[in-house]
Amino acid sequence: MKQYDITGMSCAACSARVEKTVSALPGVKTCSVNLLTNSMSVDGSISDDEVIAAVERAGYGACPKGGGKNLAAGDDDALKDRQTPALKRRLVSSLGFLIVLMYFSMGHMWGLPLPKSVEHNPVVLGLIQLLLTGMVMVINQNFFVSGFKGLIHRAPNMDTLVALGAAAAFIYSTAALFYMSHLQSLGQMEAAHALVHEFYFESAAMILALITVGKMLEAHSKGKTTDALKSLMKLAPKTATVLRNGQEVDVPIEQVRKGDLFVVRPGEHIPVDGIVTEGEAAVDESALTGESIPVDKAPGDQVSAATVNQSGFLRCEATRVGQDTTLSQIIQMVSDAAATKAPIAKIADKVSGVFVPAVIAIAVVTIAVWLLLGQTIGFALARGISVLVISCPCALGLATPVSIMVGNGKAAKNGILFKTAASLEETGKIETVVLDKTGTITKGEPAVTDTIPAAGIQEEDLLSIAYALEQNSEHPLAKAVLSKAQAQGLRAHAVEQFRILPGNGLTAKLDGKPLLGGSLNYIASQVSVSEEMERKAISLAEHGKTPLLFACDGQLCGIIAVADVIRQDSPEAIRRLQDMGIRVVMLTGDNPRTANAIGKQAGVDEVIAGVLPDGKESTIRKLQSQGRVAMVGDGINDAPALTRADIGIAIGAGADVAVDAADIVLMKSQLRDVPAAIRLSRAALRTIHQNLFWAFFYNTIGIPLAAGVFIPIFDWQLNPMFGAAAMSLSSFCVVSNALRLNLFDLYDPKRDRKIHHQTHKQEEKLMKKTMHIQGMMCPHCEGRVKSTLEAVEQVESAVVSHENGTAVVTLKADISNDVLKEVVEKQGYPVTSID
Repeated sequence: MKQYDITGMSCAACSARVEKTVSALPGVKTCSVNLLTNSMSVDGSISDDEVIAAVERAGYGACPKGGGKNLAAGDDDALKDRQTPALKRRLVSSLGFLIVLMYFSMGHMWGLPLPKSVEHNPVVLGLIQLLLTGMVMVINQNFFVSGFKGLIHRAPNMDTLVALGAAAAFIYSTAALFYMSHLQSLGQMEAAHALVHEFYFESAAMILALITVGKMLEAHSKGKTTDALKSLMKLAPKTATVLRNGQEVDVPIEQVRKGDLFVVRPGEHIPVDGIVTEGEAAVDESALTGESIPVDKAPGDQVSAATVNQSGFLRCEATRVGQDTTLSQIIQMVSDAAATKAPIAKIADKVSGVFVPAVIAIAVVTIAVWLLLGQTIGFALARGISVLVISCPCALGLATPVSIMVGNGKAAKNGILFKTAASLEETGKIETVVLDKTGTITKGEPAVTDTIPAAGIQEEDLLSIAYALEQNSEHPLAKAVLSKAQAQGLRAHAVEQFRILPGNGLTAKLDGKPLLGGSLNYIASQVSVSEEMERKAISLAEHGKTPLLFACDGQLCGIIAVADVIRQDSPEAIRRLQDMGIRVVMLTGDNPRTANAIGKQAGVDEVIAGVLPDGKESTIRKLQSQGRVAMVGDGINDAPALTRADIGIAIGAGADVAVDAADIVLMKSQLRDVPAAIRLSRAALRTIHQNLFWAFFYNTIGIPLAAGVFIPIFDWQLNPMFGAAAMSLSSFCVVSNALRLNLFDLYDPKRDRKIHHQTHKQEEKLMKKTMHIQGMMCPHCEGRVKSTLEAVEQVESAVVSHENGTAVVTLKADISNDVLKEVVEKQGYPVTSID
């Protein structure tokens, strides 16, 4: 996808015109124009020259974004607000002339004395007003250049409305001045004095000044929406201390190359991504992840640019520099998301495309109607001008993008990265969250949970025997035992004749005594296991743990239970999701007994076990028939499921933020960021709805009021100057409302609302049957029966257990037991009964 900077856009009508023009080009798949950032994203096989030429034909300017470069850390000047200072200078100059103009045009109403030569000569008074108004119009010539340029290209915009309104007031007043001069030359002084009330010079100048005030406030507020992005860009240090020929040299960050060695002392920012080669330190990563607790770093650990070394000396090797660093990727992801368009913005886009021509038509009709009703040209023109200047397409165009930009920035500061505006909008509508068990609900690393020594054996002796036996094993469960023993400071004894017994366990000799380690069945076949120890082993297994039994010299030493323990914040995060009205499903390839034990601890609504990696995608597809589904996984093994889900969420991405399969990337390995992302999405969507309501409501009420519809009923008459003031404030209100998202607390559940979906009603229609099956001996048998049953059209899903000899079948339509029995028995597995 290519990005371009667009110049000359002033409102939603402009962005709609550019988007329509570029979208019509052959080879363009999608085109999205963002009024907030004055940028355009184009996806397709088309050259830059063709795109730029099309934009210029539409009356605007274009160039590849940033000269063809992406935003990167340290490029904070790229988002510098240059518009507000320029508008401020224009406003100050305009006000200088406007104050003098108001003195001459309305000073007598406030009791201010006018020079005698002016007071008694209306033509001189008119000429002074004409000159002062002309100066204000010259200062604000951009409105006229842009407005009439849009009119010539048959693409009128907001500037066209302002230019037409101010020009109409100025031309009418000038015509009145010439007629006054004619009357005065004829000696008709009384008639000439009467025409002073037909001057609208101050209205023309005031309209331009007030619109400039609004533009300045809007530009300032728009600048605030990118504060989060600017703060990220400023995080990267400008220099790095690298080792060159054994000497430490300070060089600009741009000169650091991949493979360079650099050093970081306490209190310094880490300049680029790298791997620690020497030293230990506590590193504050809050700038990237939002996590305030420092992370300990040692040789072999990764470090990221913009994080802060709080203590200790580090020597690192640069692995990613420039635009490849984690920080630069985050900045680019937030920028790319801002350049995309949320689906809800399409409503405003459709209206914006016809809004300005419709307003011009309403203004012309308004003038004509009032003239037909017998009103003066001045009165009718004032109503028409009011219609032109009160209408605000900008509020419509900014309603969505400002909320998306602020929401994205807020999320990025907390380690949550939305890839597109659509993902930010759709996340809040999720009905089911599917959580991968390993590495998402659990830590993904087995750990010792229980040590149960046999009678007469000390816990330390049990661990010491297990340590000696497991030290030569590469099995993940062995690593858990080693970590436990090392944490307690035990020393590993050397063993002899070490052997791995596939499917059973381990054996070796220590000081001539045989050591055994393995499953309950294997150890029970070798040594005597008491009924009490057997019950404890079975109980541990029922709770999702793996009991490892150890024996020495023909005597049972005890049990060490190992499990992939759930993360500390998992139950709380799942409860928060459920409080939001979201159904939580755990998906795992584990056997049902282990899966159900973990699911019970975590508090999920449903457990789907025995799903092989290639079956996760089809499971997601089935769940989607019940509503919108979000899949939370590691972004690697779960890529097909993340892609299939309505929203794919990659958790624990850390430095690897560019997970292609995910719509949302969570940099931290914390499940609580999932409800936080949904909470923020709902808040952003609420703000967008508020902004759109205000934009539509403002124009729905403002245009009839300006046209004088309420004059016969309530005698409400709107001066064009007040119309311009209202227009100025409308966009400012929309942007200011979006900025409130900066104050939103992502992790505060107080305002969570439970949204009731249709999912549960559909669940009630699903029927379940339990099949009792013989002959299943292993997970392969489970997979065969599962795939056979799920191939049946009426079957929603099947949870199969070879240990229990059952298959729990969830049906989406009624089916006879005979059919289910027949398909399973064809695979060679007898079905004894169906409940």
